[in-house]
Amino acid sequence: MNGEELTEQETALYDRQIRVWGADAQRRLSKSHILVYGMKGTIAEFCKNIVLAGVGSLTLVDDRAVSEEALSANFLIPPDESVCSGKTLAELCCDSLREFNPMVRVSVEKGDLASLGAEFFDKFDVVVISCCSLATKKLINAKCRKLSKRVSFYAVDCRDCCGEIFVDLQKYNYAKKKTDGAAECELQYPSFQEAISVPWRSLPRKVSKLYFAMRVIERFEEAEGRKPGEICIEDLPAVLKLKKELCEAQSVNESHIPDTLLERLVMGAKEFPPVCAIIGGTLGQEVIKAISSKGDPLKNFFFFDATDGKGIIEDISNPNLES
Repeated sequence: MNGEELTEQETALYDRQIRVWGADAQRRLSKSHILVYGMKGTIAEFCKNIVLAGVGSLTLVDDRAVSEEALSANFLIPPDESVCSGKTLAELCCDSLREFNPMVRVSVEKGDLASLGAEFFDKFDVVVISCCSLATKKLINAKCRKLSKRVSFYAVDCRDCCGEIFVDLQKYNYAKKKTDGAAECELQYPSFQEAISVPWRSLPRKVSKLYFAMRVIERFEEAEGRKPGEICIEDLPAVLKLKKELCEAQSVNESHIPDTLLERLVMGAKEFPPVCAIIGGTLGQEVIKAISSKGDPLKNFFFFDATDGKGIIEDISNPNLES
């Protein structure tokens, strides 16, 4: 692959999707470089989708060893314990993903993502992070924004039957289909820090309750020094107390965050595989759209709750920060 034209082998392999989104979009995909952190079930679904789509390279970061929780949701982990011995989650997933599409370069990077300098992220076009703390989300997003080129940033979280995707494409231009052709459009995205700093009282009344609930869980885990997902039913009273404090500070009614919803998130901190497939599939579609610059991108939060089967897009932005 010379970076300009698709080879005959690529054209033959990706023929069906080229018919859907065109050769130019496929060329962009084949030149793209994706970084993924946190090999949970949702990310496994996402990686499978973009590897099959034919991205140029995929780099995985996750130094954790295999756990029972990982085995329950991540289908990329081999069931043979002898294969898992001595390997990290990233290494095991890397081996499996290479089998999906040998034409995609899948590799592993070791280390703490938060400690890497901004220049490390300059090698990538898209950065996707999962199972990260509130501070890490802010930090990695900020590093991506400091680069001279635009790097698309995504943060994903899946707990039990609920999931959330955050998107930051910075200043993004894309082609939108119209009956009389295509129109060039531009969107300005806020950073993660800017988005979650928007006062709750200024948001529309019908904003997804999951948005508020996820912010409470994030704040609780940060205040208690917990890793994402290190929460249990014994923590519920403290979580509800924090909810009350945040609602008072933000001047919003506590009914915005039902206690039953927080209880579900606290009790079901682990991933639910069917929801992983939905969130991972949605994330894959959005990344493909961002790389190809075709189709309306998601701005800037996506929420899914399996209890009602609804996927909701919320634009959480401060109008004063947009230009």
